[in-house]
Amino acid sequence: MYRIDTLLKQDRKLFHTRDLALLWGIDNDNTLYTVIKRYVQKGILIPIQKGFYSALPLNKISPLELGMSFLHGYSFVSCEYVLALSGIIFQSSDYITLVSSVSRKFSVASHNYLVRKLKDQYLFNDIGITTRDGIRIATVERAVADLLYFNPKYHFDNRKSIDWHYVQKIQKEVNYI
Repeated sequence: MYRIDTLLKQDRKLFHTRDLALLWGIDNDNTLYTVIKRYVQKGILIPIQKGFYSALPLNKISPLELGMSFLHGYSFVSCEYVLALSGIIFQSSDYITLVSSVSRKFSVASHNYLVRKLKDQYLFNDIGITTRDGIRIATVERAVADLLYFNPKYHFDNRKSIDWHYVQKIQKEVNYI
């Protein structure tokens, strides 16, 4: 089977260099970089950042999927981003907030991301996390619980829309308290 067939048959459309090496079974770095360079020249792969490529135009990829794929590890959307979308906080954020096992800020294709580091024992607890179109997103209550973990004195503008009993349940199950 040709490499291009293998690439285009994948459900995912965002790849790191090592993903492509595994996908194509290429061990030699020179061969890998040559193949990638040729696919970029032909427009089959679109370079996003060094070592990160897309098989689709960037305007057809969700900013959430883009950020989570760039991290290349377990993560979910939470905190200020979820709360601003839900009308719990009114101040807009310049960042899409992700929770992962690393802490960093980065920008990819004009989208800004803030990644908050959460210990593995909390990170991999899926209570209050839903999956939509392959993207893990915290519920409002999980986002509140996560944000209170990071900043116990955080101010919520629309406190009445929060199910505080469910927030406490999440905090206990995740072991935040």
